[in-house]
Amino acid sequence: MLVLLVLHLVAALAAPLLVRWWGPRACYPLALAPAAAFCWAVARTPVVADGGAVVETYPWIRQLGLDIAFRLSTLSWLMTLLIGGVGALVLIYSARYFSAGSTGLAQYAAVLVAFAGAMLVLVFADDLLLLYVGWELTTIFSYLLIGHSTERRSSRWAAAQALTVTTLGGLAMLVGFIMLGEHAGTYRWSEIAGQPLPGGGYLVGAVLLILTGALSKSAVLPFSSWLPVAMAAPTPVSAYLHAAAMVKAGVYLVGLLAPALATVGPWRPVVQVAGVVTMLIGGWTALRQTDLKLLLAYGTVSQLGLLVAVTGSGTPDAALAGTAMLLAHALFKAALFLVVGIIDHGAGTRDLRELSGVRHWSRPLFVVAVLAAASMAGVPPLVGFVAKEAVFGAFTDQPALLTGLVAGTVLTVAYSARFLWGAFADRPGVTPVPPGAIATSLLVPPAVLAGVGLLAGPAASVLDDLLRPYADLLGGVGAHLALWSGPTPALGLSVLALGGGGLLFAVRGPLAPVLARLRSPVGGNQGYEWLVGRFDRLAIEVTSATQRGSLPQYLGVILVTLVLVPGTAMVSASPWRARIPLWDTLLQPVVVLVITVAAVLAVGARRRLTAMLLVGVTGYGTAMLFVLHGAPDLALTQFLVETSTIAVFVLVLRRLPERFSARPLRRTRWVRRAIGVAAGVVAAGLALTAAAARRAPDISAAFPDLAVVHGYGRNVVNVTLVDIRAWDTMGELAVLVVTATGVASLIFERSRTGPRPQRAESDQQGGGQGRPVWLRGGPTLYEERRSIVLEVVIRLIFHTVVLFSLFLLFSGHNAPGGGFAGGLVAGLALVVRYLAGGRYELTEAAPIGAGAILGAGLAVSVGSGVVALLVGGSVLESAKVDWALPLIGDVHLVTSLFFDIGVYLVVIGLMLDILRSLGAEVDRHIEATGTASGGLAVDKGERA
Repeated sequence: MLVLLVLHLVAALAAPLLVRWWGPRACYPLALAPAAAFCWAVARTPVVADGGAVVETYPWIRQLGLDIAFRLSTLSWLMTLLIGGVGALVLIYSARYFSAGSTGLAQYAAVLVAFAGAMLVLVFADDLLLLYVGWELTTIFSYLLIGHSTERRSSRWAAAQALTVTTLGGLAMLVGFIMLGEHAGTYRWSEIAGQPLPGGGYLVGAVLLILTGALSKSAVLPFSSWLPVAMAAPTPVSAYLHAAAMVKAGVYLVGLLAPALATVGPWRPVVQVAGVVTMLIGGWTALRQTDLKLLLAYGTVSQLGLLVAVTGSGTPDAALAGTAMLLAHALFKAALFLVVGIIDHGAGTRDLRELSGVRHWSRPLFVVAVLAAASMAGVPPLVGFVAKEAVFGAFTDQPALLTGLVAGTVLTVAYSARFLWGAFADRPGVTPVPPGAIATSLLVPPAVLAGVGLLAGPAASVLDDLLRPYADLLGGVGAHLALWSGPTPALGLSVLALGGGGLLFAVRGPLAPVLARLRSPVGGNQGYEWLVGRFDRLAIEVTSATQRGSLPQYLGVILVTLVLVPGTAMVSASPWRARIPLWDTLLQPVVVLVITVAAVLAVGARRRLTAMLLVGVTGYGTAMLFVLHGAPDLALTQFLVETSTIAVFVLVLRRLPERFSARPLRRTRWVRRAIGVAAGVVAAGLALTAAAARRAPDISAAFPDLAVVHGYGRNVVNVTLVDIRAWDTMGELAVLVVTATGVASLIFERSRTGPRPQRAESDQQGGGQGRPVWLRGGPTLYEERRSIVLEVVIRLIFHTVVLFSLFLLFSGHNAPGGGFAGGLVAGLALVVRYLAGGRYELTEAAPIGAGAILGAGLAVSVGSGVVALLVGGSVLESAKVDWALPLIGDVHLVTSLFFDIGVYLVVIGLMLDILRSLGAEVDRHIEATGTASGGLAVDKGERA
């Protein structure tokens, strides 16, 4: 089964290239993927017919106990035949349905094959979470297929509506799956169904949530509105998704779970009432349609209601009848959709009021349509008749439900006759469709489907043997699938339904005013639009009430929520009862006092720079606590991060007012202090509660030994970053690169480096007025902004600081430092170079783009992990290389050093991007707005 999924994936990936080479004819080789699934299922028929199952299991996420568990039994075998067989025929049909210049053909072919693969994942899955993965994949792919014609608003709206409804239902279903799986201790449905289920409201809630997902997928009321709207999709998509595959997913799920859940309180009432009501309303609405495709769409809604009501009833006879109807519906409805596509192609319209003489245009097409429509109406000897009679026989002991099913079947017969009359009848005053030939690849797929429906009727006994193992899961089956079962009540009801439907069609003229009046005042699509509009309006109202553009207000809301929600729960744990030493040395309370005073003063500060410096004091105080606790590596990193943050704040504050506004500080100063104190107390309490709640051994206790034995380093912090938890660091690096790129892209309006300064001849030879040029960017600054002392100091220490950063990089495996700390030191060297010489000096110091450094750093980190894989290790696994070099001695090289080099480069690239975006680019903005006197770097030539 896994091979089939891989085959579909490969076909989907190859589809764009094949379409580029062969155009629509690429659908022929692509049809081999679903055809392979069909043939594979046929080959497994003996196993399934004997009541066995084909099982495959592959390890997946071992930490979660989640495996790729596949199981093929009778119901999933039937679905595989439909997915593969109808899918292959639809692709063959598509090869002539689309022209060579059709827009989006490559995407259509790829997504259709991928959708077939996702449906196989859904029906193969024995694990409920894996089933949900396939479920949502079909939702995404159907969204792309329904919205195929992206230039049309109706297609985009239909795709969005289908996505919204089915996704919401799928999320509800996921919650139900989790409830069942967590109670059972496993998500394998074959194991869950074999053990006692929880009782009471817990199981009722899980069942209702799962049924929400199933009913929304199969367009059963109240979720029916999306399916008729989805007819904006190309006709082959409707034939596959909305007749044979996607909408059957909900029916399949109901049938899969019914043997275990049908006896749960709300199950039968929900599926039977919703199913019958959907069948009646869908059938009645189909009688009022003039678009052949919409007629079939509402007929599909009606038939899906029938399928859900029957398969969900949970009795052996109903299970057998439901699987037979599942097969029959896929055959006749897919065939009819394909017939409509041919008519639309040939006549240029699907409106039955504008069609005339189509049966003379193509006799074979007329025969195919008659066979398919007759099967839909339940006319013998077609398989539709066999299935309908089995349905009636399964509910003879439930007269109320049986009455609804018979009434729905009467409507089915009527709209089946309306379809044939509307598509093929001669109409006076309407120009007949001129005779013409139909391409074989267009006619063969519906002909095959209709032919199978014709042959399956007389072969009902064979069908009975194949489908009976599923019905046996619910107990002993008393009925049989047969073309002739004698003069039974079910036969009489079938005759009654055919006669009633024929009569209803015959009086269609006088009945037309009644049909026009008997309709809901608000259609399903109108209801959906109203609901979406109300949600949009609510979102606008909530946003306008809460999003006031005040960052302090947003932060206050977050902190108050932290205090009220987790804080209230924390109180019940009473963390203050634990005996905790307040300090280890008297220096610690002194540092804490400094931090507290700085924090309180920061809240009341009126100047932004003052507040920023006071906040910086709290950061440096935290670093001192690290020192006093014996964590020099963390202290070093904290010092560097705080210094870098202050530098960034300085750059940003140039574009902000010098003072905070007076109004909020005067009135809410004490409120802010109270919120800050409460948040701090809650954060400390949560930390104590989490530490006291630990039951399992601390995994970090083994880190010191792992750092030496496997990471070949004594600096546990650094080895953790580059070896033990290297995957975490890799993700953080990717986030840094993406964030830096995105933020810088929002700020930059032109090149990130900018032009080099144009210096005068005297400056190039030693500076103006005979002074030496210590920094090349210095002469570009205002004279009053220059500091020769600062330029001299930076000139003397810059390279030393860069060398120190390299020292931290290479020594960090065994001593405080590492790539992160080294990168921050190198970044700070660039900061002081910029502060002393301006943006042109920054260009001189780092003439390479920040994006290149970021990309190189990420590439080095990823490459180091891949190299370990290539030499036979696992990804990011460290190895030690020992060299004996003359004059130097023994050298020990750890491969994780290269990962650390990548970290070093990413941090430097990030700092450089910040300096060029918040520094150099802000300088340009200052000059452009005429506020150069407040800037740091201004080109003399530009001023002139």
